[in-house]
Amino acid sequence: MYFLKSSILAASLMFGTLPAIAGQLHVFTSGDEGFNTHSVWYDDGYEVTVVDTQFTPQIAQQLVADIQSKTKSPITRVIITHPNPDKFNAVSVFHMLGANSIASAKTADTISEVDAYKRYFWVEIAHVFTNETYPAIEPIKTTFSGQMVIKLKSGETISLIELKDPGVSSNQVVVRIDESGDLIVGDLVAYQAHMWLEGGIVNGKPKANIDGWKADLQQLLSLGKGTVYGGRGKFGSVSQVVPDQIAYLEKADQIVTDYIKNLGAARQAELTDPMAAQQHFQAIQAEFVKVFPNHKLPDLIGYGVYGLVLSKISSK
Repeated sequence: MYFLKSSILAASLMFGTLPAIAGQLHVFTSGDEGFNTHSVWYDDGYEVTVVDTQFTPQIAQQLVADIQSKTKSPITRVIITHPNPDKFNAVSVFHMLGANSIASAKTADTISEVDAYKRYFWVEIAHVFTNETYPAIEPIKTTFSGQMVIKLKSGETISLIELKDPGVSSNQVVVRIDESGDLIVGDLVAYQAHMWLEGGIVNGKPKANIDGWKADLQQLLSLGKGTVYGGRGKFGSVSQVVPDQIAYLEKADQIVTDYIKNLGAARQAELTDPMAAQQHFQAIQAEFVKVFPNHKLPDLIGYGVYGLVLSKISSK
């Protein structure tokens, strides 16, 4: 197959054109150390486009090794769907390969703020990294606003589309493989798995926005008719995934609202206390497991639901 594609490429270069050859989409998934994050990569037969970098350079090297074990096509670009560390932390690995990095201007502008917030947590609170071992960020090379169309060497196109509302993060880009209509959406979707409910980091604080998230999901219905590849969980058609994820968010919002209400005003200060709060977040996680017993990755609720909790308290 590689010889055939190389021969086609050589012949095409002689005549100054490249034939459109439908590519192949692949998924690499990290282990628990990378939060079970999917990186999706597309090989058009001539080059590889990667979507989301993984949490650390070490995991990104595993991703690169996986790609190189399956294709001879070079990695030419990496696209960041939104400003979460498991999406941008390892961009340096792809820069070292000579690949371009692409993100919306909003994401590129937000990365340094998110990095500072997350670095403080991992170094000063969790003590998992030191300042020297926590991944160093690098500037994104190419930015855009609204929409960007990338023409691949095969003649196919990939469209990058900014969504209108803050939801799972402060801003969000959908990557569409135009040939198939498949959508790669990062953590906007975690089909049949629990969602990361932290929200975006805005002015140094988490800001969850369930209504915005639901509006972003609704946009997917008009963007593609293929498979939706989320940041975690399983994959499904747009018509399957969108109503399922909206229903999950609505129930998640109700679970958290009820928990805060039942806790009572006198005890709500416990939710902002670093020691006491973790017990509450674990209790909320247990409620999620009762309601969604078959969903994978329940620990993501215990880790990330604080953002939704704090957003509700601060809005009162």
